[in-house]
Amino acid sequence: MHDVEFHRLHQGPDLLLLANAWDAGSARLIESLGARAVATTSAGVAWANGYPDGDALPVERLIAMVAAIARVIAIPLTVDVEGGYSRDPASVGETVGAVVGAGAVGINIEDGNAPPDLLAAKIEQAKKAAAKRGVNLFVNARIDVYLRALVAEPERVAETLSRARRYRDAGADGIFVPKVIDRAEIREIASSVPLPLNVLAWPGLPPASELAPLGVRRLSAGSAIASSAWGRTAAVASAFLASGASEPLSEGAMAFAQSNGLFAPRA
Repeated sequence: MHDVEFHRLHQGPDLLLLANAWDAGSARLIESLGARAVATTSAGVAWANGYPDGDALPVERLIAMVAAIARVIAIPLTVDVEGGYSRDPASVGETVGAVVGAGAVGINIEDGNAPPDLLAAKIEQAKKAAAKRGVNLFVNARIDVYLRALVAEPERVAETLSRARRYRDAGADGIFVPKVIDRAEIREIASSVPLPLNVLAWPGLPPASELAPLGVRRLSAGSAIASSAWGRTAAVASAFLASGASEPLSEGAMAFAQSNGLFAPRA
């Protein structure tokens, strides 16, 4: 079962690296490169569907994307559901149930600027909805204390730990603290909460080889790969629009047969 496998991947000893995808094609490509699981980036998914990041994506688009990814990969899938697309915990539970029904075995769900008790209630509903479908959902609770500068710097660790304990008690299986980069702070957070710690690739973050000894279990690329793809597309397309030259279009491109072959029926 993919849910069992996904929980196991957080138990070590190796750091779980997640190169976040934004559609079925990117997910299948990432799987083919040796990924042990696929995670989505909410920003990349929103952009691919013509929406801004930030709970603006229609839920039906999210569900369709999850189903499309699950159809083409054979490894665990975890989905960034942002804030759950609602402030009503019951509604969030329904959405998460549909995400699980479409093939996900994990979610990221964030607190943002909302009170921690609201995310705790959402986590409880998410776990119940998944359990009704027979899935032990891995809920990765994103704590935005660092990312959104919710408190003064000297208070960041204490506030993060307070929220992490609240989310653990609500049923969270892991915590995600984007933008924490200080080694001592990472170590303190990881050692103080008995849940796997997920950090985000960020300028100044210690090398991946140093994160596991600090207590980190999971490292996510977030929206960085999608942003890089957008940047590369902009560069290639703008050059073509300016000159119409054919040759630069093939520079760094994956061969058609290789790309197309990713979607051949599995043996």
